[in-house]
Amino acid sequence: MLRRGLLAWVSRVGVLLVLVCCSLSLLYVMTCSPHSEDNLVSHALPRPGLGVGAAGGTGGSQSGPPGREDYQAMLAEREEQHKLHMASLKKQIAQLKEALQERSEQLKGVQETMERAAGRGQDGQSPGGGALGEGGQGPGADRSHTDLQEFLRSQLGRAEVHQGTRLPNEYAVVPFESFTLQRVYQLEMGLTRHPEEKPVRKDRRDELSEALETALRSLNTPRDGANKGRNTKVYSPSDFIEGIARTEKDKGTLYELTFKGDQSREFRKLVLFRPFGPLMKVKNERVDTANVPINIIVPLSQRADKFRHFMHNFREVCVRQDGRVHLTVVYFGKDQMNEVRSTLENTSREINFKNFSLLQLNEEFSRGRGLDVGARAWKGGNVLLFFCDVDIYFTADFLNTCRLNAQPGKKVFYPVLFSQYNPTLIYGNHDHIPPVEQQLVIKKDTGLWRDFGFGMTCQYRSDFINIGGFDVDIKGWGGEDVHLYRKYLHSNLLVVRSPSRGLFHLWHEKRCADELPPEQYRMCMQSKAMNEASHGQLGMLFFRHEIEAHLRKQKPQRSIAKKT
Repeated sequence: MLRRGLLAWVSRVGVLLVLVCCSLSLLYVMTCSPHSEDNLVSHALPRPGLGVGAAGGTGGSQSGPPGREDYQAMLAEREEQHKLHMASLKKQIAQLKEALQERSEQLKGVQETMERAAGRGQDGQSPGGGALGEGGQGPGADRSHTDLQEFLRSQLGRAEVHQGTRLPNEYAVVPFESFTLQRVYQLEMGLTRHPEEKPVRKDRRDELSEALETALRSLNTPRDGANKGRNTKVYSPSDFIEGIARTEKDKGTLYELTFKGDQSREFRKLVLFRPFGPLMKVKNERVDTANVPINIIVPLSQRADKFRHFMHNFREVCVRQDGRVHLTVVYFGKDQMNEVRSTLENTSREINFKNFSLLQLNEEFSRGRGLDVGARAWKGGNVLLFFCDVDIYFTADFLNTCRLNAQPGKKVFYPVLFSQYNPTLIYGNHDHIPPVEQQLVIKKDTGLWRDFGFGMTCQYRSDFINIGGFDVDIKGWGGEDVHLYRKYLHSNLLVVRSPSRGLFHLWHEKRCADELPPEQYRMCMQSKAMNEASHGQLGMLFFRHEIEAHLRKQKPQRSIAKKT
């Protein structure tokens, strides 16, 4: 009876997997079927008014109805998009077939194991020599389950639950955070910077809700013989007063929840522990980045001196050390255009570097527009894009991190860069400021992780085009990067967000234009304030008159002390 049930279950799973594979194949055929040229042209709208020059050239604005060449270019771009989409689907189908084959082999192995177990079970013995347990599991499965339970219990013993642990100093303490039904009071404030808030992240909300539900279920479950002859209270969320929780990342999370008791000065306290299980190997693969070029796109308007500094780092890191980089500069306007072109040509001549493009747009500066034009101007197939600014300093290690954390159709990389404070405030005056390379030290007094910025990103061109690119209607500073970031958050692609030790924002004086809309102006001023100096440094600057007065008072006392 048990054998027939298991075989039937295995057969149903196999049939289901075959149906899924057939459905995906049908979806692939329907998606890749050619569309009529009329339909293609009707959706490929022309974009007049864009002037582009390549490899050091310039272009002007165009007007009038689009010609035959424009439609051919748009058709070629749409055809490229379809090819990229088809390649992505083929890769997904290949991965699914491989997974299906692996799962079929696993099911076949399970089926053979169950057949052997059933054959030996007729003699009252399991494959391991003992009687079969419930569900057809032998001692091997029972032993694994027992080992896991013992490991989880050991996690409880290792954590600070029943007694404290000797710590070297105050920095080693793992603090609790407190919470109520509606709010969490936290020391690690995250991106919102709120010391108290209604949990924004779904995993945090679900975690605390589960802890509360478990506590209520425990309170309302009668204990054997404990409440006989008494009117037991039924606890509800309104009886919850507060809780505290903390996580030891190698052991688990401890919850202590307090509820109202039966009397006015009586309370019920529950302690829960969520142990972390052992590590599991998920993937072991070889990643070859030798043939993964990066197209670095830099939008620019004026700032020719900053561009010269940028190219000094570019030639050292990208040309001499990495050697697998193409540079695309999208320049707005004509002012200082010759200086920028001269810098590129000099670099090309001095180190024999030809992998660059200079595109000119005769229109108002828009970062999103420039990056969008630079990404779409590439005609060499699918390529990894790095959206960059002229005041960014990066290392060769960062370029490899960029390659390792972006995958077409799978994931995009949004690194958190380290933003430098004003060197004049850090080092006292201009005479003591060291070279840029020596300033790039990751410490609390030299800068901060710019976790509120989303402008620097690594993503494949196919993903950028499929997601819809930037909102090119946004003008001036800010907003376009958050808009694109949210598009990816709303998609099925994995967004990799982590600090990057090889990506720096060099300090420069920020000017927030009066013509910016109120929301953009507020964002600009907040960014300006946060990037000037640390809290302590700004405090010393604010109270400098009191400090100077104190020092003046101390001078006479020191001179008297020396005489005596």
